[in-house]
Parts: sequence; C-alpha cells; structure tokens
Amino acid sequence: MRKVLTVLALILTGAFLFAAWQGVSFIYSPASSTEEDVVFNIRPGSSFSSVTTQLVNKGLIKDKLLFKLYGRLRGAADQIKVGEFALKTTNTPAEILDTLIAGESIRYTLTVQEGLNMYENASLFEQGGFGSSQEFLRLCKDPNFIKELLGQRLTSLEGYLFPETYHLTKFTGAKKLIRVMVKNFLKAFARSSKGAKVSLPRHKAIILASIIEKETGAPHERSLIASVFHNRIKKGMRLQSDPTILYGILDITGEMKKNITKKDITKPTRFNTYTVKALPFGPISN
Repeated sequence: MRKVLTVLALILTGAFLFAAWQGVSFIYSPASSTEEDVVFNIRPGSSFSSVTTQLVNKGLIKDKLLFKLYGRLRGAADQIKVGEFALKTTNTPAEILDTLIAGESIRYTLTVQEGLNMYENASLFEQGGFGSSQEFLRLCKDPNFIKELLGQRLTSLEGYLFPETYHLTKFTGAKKLIRVMVKNFLKAFARSSKGAKVSLPRHKAIILASIIEKETGAPHERSLIASVFHNRIKKGMRLQSDPTILYGILDITGEMKKNITKKDITKPTRFNTYTVKALPFGPISN
C-alpha cells in the first residue's frame, strides 16, 4: 500500500512539474518565430476573456486557456487598458500582457494651428480618424461641460481651444482632447495676462484677441491692430473687422464663406462688427 501511495505521489508530482514546465514554457515562448507587426485594439468594455480570444485569432498567442490562467495569476483582468497596441507575432505572452497592462497605446499627431475656429478644429479631429466632428462641436456647445471647464456660462468654447500639437490615441475621444485644449489655454492665458497694459475681463479679452488673430498673419502687426481696436472701443466706435462678418455667416449657416459681398457687410448678425457696436457676441477663432 505504501509503495502504491509512493508511486501515486511521484506520478502526481511529475504531472504537476510537467504542467508547471508547460506553463512557464508558454509564458516565455512566442506564438511564431516569424516576425509580423500586428495592430491590436482593445475597445472600451472589452472583457479579459474576449481580449484573449482576439489574441488567439490574431495569431499572437497559441493557448487561450493558459493565457487566461496566466492573466488571472497576475490579476490582469482589471488592469488591461483600452487602446490600440503595436504588437509582434514574436512577442511572448508575458511581453504582450505587460504591454496591455502598461497601456502603451499607439499615438498619433494632431496639429491645431493658430487662428482656426472650433468648426475647423472639429473637422481636423474627424479627418484624423479620431471621432465625429458633430460630437466635437456638441461638446463645445454643451453648457454644463463649458461651466465645468471654465466656471462660466458661455454658449461655446470658441476661443478657448488652445492651438498646439497634440498626441492622441485612437480612443482618446473628443471630450478628453477638449479638456486638454482648454487646460492648455488657461495656462497660456494666465502667463500672457501677467503685466498686461490693458485690463479686460477674460472673455472680452479672448473676443478681442480672436479678432486680432484673424485680422493679420504677421505677428509684428498685431500690436498696432490691437491699439486701433482699443481706441475704437474707448470712443464707442464699431470695430469694422471683416473676419467677424464671415464668422457671423458661419454662425448662422454652418458654412464659412471665402468672399464678402456688399450685402454681407450691411447684413446684421450677432458677430458682424460693421453692425454691432464694440465687441461682437463672442470669439471668432482660437
């Protein structure tokens, strides 16, 4: 009886060691010796089980059961990140799981130039394949979202979307990008407003700055244009800025005209500074 138990123990020990060796061998062995690049997506709401199935289907791992077991042992079910990942068929399961946990997602560049309005920013966002321009604009006009970001009740975030080069992932989303753009704006505004010669409430300053931005592409001309506009405001004169005519039409029609007609100049809109005294309704660019 003792011999039987001893043999049984040896068999079980051997089976355990074999299974352990298989597990270790699996973790550190790539699915293929031929290197191929694989773009792997984990979408919001994906379960660890579904991710494992995708890895098998993409040829990145060989054994779904062993990978799930390995993931459970590492507590990875709640640690993998949403993203678009650059993997290789020669990555080991250990390397793959490390990447998915670290969230090292592929990043793309989105360059937002000075002087663009929020409609143009929305188009850039969509053209880059990051999401819907309509969703971008919806968020830019969401009063609750605006209040959260700026602490003010404004009709849009026009003027507050800071122009810069942003590095986005496929799943960054409009809301996260807009948050970063406004955050960058607030930092820049705080720096630039220190020691300002003329003091204006923030929103009025942004309105005026946005018009000056669109009046000229030459930086050395801006101080002169600013001086002219400040003098007109003091005297109660109309600013008579052509870019405000175009933005007024855009505000109504959703389309930006390239040329101004005589009729456009005299047609009142809430942005047309040929018909509106002093500052227009809001900013016309960023």
